[in-house]
Amino acid sequence: MLRPFVPALLSLLIAAPLFAGQAERQPLFDFVSPDEAVQLATHNAALPAPAAEVTAQGEALRRLTFAAGEVASVRLAPQAGSWDWSQASAMSLRLQNAMDWALTLDVKIESADGRALVSRIALPAGPAQELLVPLQARSPRQQGMRAAPPMPWEHGGQRILLATQVGGQLERSRVVAVTLSLDHPQAPQSLLLGQFGVRAGSDLQQAGYAGLVDGYGQFSRGQWPGKVDNDAQLREAAAAERIQLQGWLAGRPRQDRYGGLLDGPSFVASGFFRTEKRDGRWFLVTPEGHPFYSLGVNALSAAQSATYVEGREAMFADLPAAGSALAGWYGSDDSRRGTGASRDLGFAHGRWFDFYRANLQRSYAGPHCRSAAPTGAEDCSVFDARRWTTHTLDRLQAWGFNTIGNWSDAALVEARRVPYTLPLLISGDYAVVSTGLDLWGGMPDPFDPRFAAAAERAVQVASRGHRDDPWLIGYFADNELAWVGSGDPLRARYALALGTLRLGPESPAKRAFVEQLRGQYASARQLAEAWGIALADWGALEGAGFQAPLPQEGRPAIAEDLQRFQRLYADRYFRTVAAALEAQAPNHLLLGGRFAGTTPEAVASCAQYCDVLSFNFYTREPQHGYDFAMLRALDKPLLVTEFHFGSRDRGPFWGGMQEVWVEEQRGPAYAHYLERALAEPSIVGLHWFQYLDQPVTGRLLDGENGHLGLVAITDRPWQGFVEAVRQANLAVTARLLGH
Repeated sequence: MLRPFVPALLSLLIAAPLFAGQAERQPLFDFVSPDEAVQLATHNAALPAPAAEVTAQGEALRRLTFAAGEVASVRLAPQAGSWDWSQASAMSLRLQNAMDWALTLDVKIESADGRALVSRIALPAGPAQELLVPLQARSPRQQGMRAAPPMPWEHGGQRILLATQVGGQLERSRVVAVTLSLDHPQAPQSLLLGQFGVRAGSDLQQAGYAGLVDGYGQFSRGQWPGKVDNDAQLREAAAAERIQLQGWLAGRPRQDRYGGLLDGPSFVASGFFRTEKRDGRWFLVTPEGHPFYSLGVNALSAAQSATYVEGREAMFADLPAAGSALAGWYGSDDSRRGTGASRDLGFAHGRWFDFYRANLQRSYAGPHCRSAAPTGAEDCSVFDARRWTTHTLDRLQAWGFNTIGNWSDAALVEARRVPYTLPLLISGDYAVVSTGLDLWGGMPDPFDPRFAAAAERAVQVASRGHRDDPWLIGYFADNELAWVGSGDPLRARYALALGTLRLGPESPAKRAFVEQLRGQYASARQLAEAWGIALADWGALEGAGFQAPLPQEGRPAIAEDLQRFQRLYADRYFRTVAAALEAQAPNHLLLGGRFAGTTPEAVASCAQYCDVLSFNFYTREPQHGYDFAMLRALDKPLLVTEFHFGSRDRGPFWGGMQEVWVEEQRGPAYAHYLERALAEPSIVGLHWFQYLDQPVTGRLLDGENGHLGLVAITDRPWQGFVEAVRQANLAVTARLLGH
């Protein structure tokens, strides 16, 4: 319902900007003692009782109930005109979730010019708090991280819930409405509401990110089993783990030196890893001729856990002082590379600190000194990197893994204890094509002769020292190339072809596409008729900025032509890489392109030119990642090169690409994934991403900050999870042996 207008009070509210000589907090309306200053309108919601109720904490708040069914909302607006919030920094609302479960509350703040800010708030069950919604767009990426710290938090004796993700724009001097809503609640849901208003100053917004990280790189505001409080705990945990690992290593199944199953079927030994299909199932085969199901881990490295500290030192409660024992783990970098992954990322350059290696130093040895220490500096010891290598390989084998995945430390490879894979990182000054996604950069233009030269260089560099190594399974062709775009599914599906046509005649890919169309159509007029467009001549197609039509019913030629070019593009790419590998490293497998988003044309081409298809499947089970009917028809072995399950209850704020609710669900999710993979005869292995949790405040590359690891930033394994992983990995062996 709408409340009546009281002119005298309204004039006080809109005559001048808020906070002109007033306190930091400016109340506008109180649900407990409502006045006529604000219009209150509800939709599919009601204030069922005229009086407030007292919470368990003794606070008086008024109940608002959202009915089940359609979107339910309450809208607050000035009786006339607009609010001038130009001096305010955040909307403020005292509220409590009256349910025993979390709610998702949508907040919309509108201005008179039609613009609005929107935020989706995770509102936990529990005591009341002050909700603060900043009056301009906000994102954790601005703070250098993918996900924001959990809310609410205690600050100055108050419980504060800061909206960390706010999108849109607002004219703060003319705010006309604030709407709170629930999206199609399945049952009635209630909030308890108090004072509504605005706040000036950014102190609380800054405080929301202050002191997040303790001296061990852990989230400072949380508690969980295994959290480290002192150095002695690190050393004690490491000693206990060594005893556990010895027992687990002694109980490994019978294997050849490469991890092949001695009790499985026998194959011809070739001296290198290869593939073979037998009785309807694909296998990787070890150099000694035994079946090998690749269970790997990505990013096995001690040097990928640094996080930027420059400019955001306030986020860290205990950074080492200059000249202190751990000060050697500072460094500097610049991650501003213009890729989609780093776009809009704040704090992406400057000084960083590596908490993981600092914790290794605490566990393994004394102070660290860089090799560039000035002459005459005191001698100091570095943590024993060989011990880390041995310990990490012991963990892998004890936990049932048998493969060193991508992005891993060279020292692990050089130990020649566990088979490994390597990336072909093709880079150069060749032309590129943008699909609009460009997560790691534009698509390499394989029609550019410089691409072939770059591929040859990449193989030469990657194979140096590995050309005749039987421990090497094979090479990956790049990683997560942008075969598709983003946004509208149809436009994303054909983004590579559409992006090519927008380029000018200087683009080798554009020239190849035009040549293909000229071979398909006798004239530009014939192409125009097939596509249903106006096209005066071939020159109109060849110029920059050509906008091709999207596929549509009644115009099958559009989809056919776009698909034909995308297959031509993929063929040129994979054929070029395969030829470079065959020329320089013929003994090892080409393991595919580690597809994230892709097209049927790219997958079919990869199957033609590569020995193995590879996909990064962040799904509940592999079969949800792609059309397996198509993959079975291609009849190629398949390697799942990235998957994981994360949660948000062990420090890092992001739950990963495939999230579970709590830590205890990660192990069962892992076991289910492996079980479903074994049900697919084409799958020859799976590689977990990644070994370590990411830094709480984001990794250098792109700010990812997920609890995804087998091991914490303190180098302590997540014990319950690794026990579940080990059992699941051992079950793979038993299943393959028919037990």
